[in-house]
Amino acid sequence: MTDTSNSNRYRPLMIVFSFFIAFLLHLFLFATAPMVTVIMEEMQLSHAQFGFIFSVTMITLAVFRLPWGMLADRIGYLKTLKIALPLCLVFSFMRALSTGYESLLISQFFLGIGLAAIMPVLILLVKEWASDRAGFTTGVYIAGFATGNATALGITPYLLQVSTWRTALFWYAGFGVILCIVWWVLARSNSDKSYSFSTKDFGFLLKDRYIWVLLVFLIATMGCYDSLATWMPKVLEMKNVNASFATLLPLGFFLAGPVIGSLSDRFKDKKQLLFILGIGAAVSVTALNYAPIPFLFLSLFFSGFTITGVLTITLAMPIEHERLRPYAGSVGGLISSLGNIGPLIMPVIFGLLIDITGTFYASIFTVAALAGITFTVGSRIKD
Repeated sequence: MTDTSNSNRYRPLMIVFSFFIAFLLHLFLFATAPMVTVIMEEMQLSHAQFGFIFSVTMITLAVFRLPWGMLADRIGYLKTLKIALPLCLVFSFMRALSTGYESLLISQFFLGIGLAAIMPVLILLVKEWASDRAGFTTGVYIAGFATGNATALGITPYLLQVSTWRTALFWYAGFGVILCIVWWVLARSNSDKSYSFSTKDFGFLLKDRYIWVLLVFLIATMGCYDSLATWMPKVLEMKNVNASFATLLPLGFFLAGPVIGSLSDRFKDKKQLLFILGIGAAVSVTALNYAPIPFLFLSLFFSGFTITGVLTITLAMPIEHERLRPYAGSVGGLISSLGNIGPLIMPVIFGLLIDITGTFYASIFTVAALAGITFTVGSRIKD
C-alpha cells in the first residue's frame, strides 16, 4: 500500500519534473542559435564554424549518453541526475565567461557531459511513473524540449536587445541552479535501480534489429530538427522575415509530443502513423524554401510537428517494446548516444551548403530528403 500511495502522490510531481528537465536541456542547447549574427561578427566566424559551436556539444552527448544510461540502470535515475545537474551548471557558467572561439568551443564540449545524462534519465523516469501511458508521458517531456527550444529562440533575441549574449547565458544558467536545488530536495524514486546491465546484454542489444531501426529514426529526427532549430533564425533573416517567428518550429514540437504520444498509446501498430508523418515532414520542410507568408509560418509549425511526432514514438519504444523494456535506460542511452550523429553532422552540412551556394535552398532540401526518406522507408520495416 505504501508504494502505491507514494506512486499516486508523487507521480504528478515527477511528470512535471520530466518537463522541466527536458526544458533545461534544450534551453542550454539552443540558447546560442539566436546569437549567430552577434557571435559570428565578434569572433569573425564562417557559417560552418558557428555550426560547429552547436555540433561540438553533440560529440560529448554521443560519447556519454550510453555510460550515463548504464549508470542510471545500476544506481537509479534519481542519483544519476543529482550528479549530472551540477556538472551542467559548472560548464554553463563557463560558457557565459567565454572570451573567444576556442574557449566557447571548450565550454560547449564539456557542457555536453552533464546534459548527456538527461535522455536516459527521462526514459527511466517515464518507465517507473507512467509506463501505462508511455506515449503521452514521453510527449510531456517532449513538450518540455519544445518549450526550452521556444524560450531560447523567442526570448533570447529580446535579451540581446538589452544585454550582451554573455549576460543572457548567465540568466539561463541561473535557471539551472534553481532546478538543481529543487530536484535534490523534492525528487523521488520507488527503487534504487532498474536493471544491472552487463556486457552480455550489450551484445544482445547490438544484435536486435529493432535497436537499429530506432537508431536510424533518432539520427534523422534529431539531425533534421536540430539543424532547423539552429539555422531557421538565420534563414528567416535571409528571407527578410523577423527571426523570432522561428518559435513556430518549437510550437509544432510542443504540440506533437502529447498529441502524437496519445495517438501512439491507442495503436499498437504505429507503422501507418510513421508513414503519414514522413510524408508530412518532406512536404512541410520543402515548403520552407518557397512558401509565402502566412504559409511559411504554417510550414514552420508542421515541420516541427511531423519530425517531433516521429521522435516521440521512437523514444517511447524502449519502454513499450517487450524485448527492450528491461534495459530501457541503457537502450535509451545507446540510441540517443549514436543518434547524435545527426545533430553532429547535419547543422555543419546545413551551414556549409550556405557557404558554398550563398543561399539556403540546398540546405532545406537536404533536411526534407533525409526526413521523408527515413520515416517512410523505416515505417515499412518489420519488427
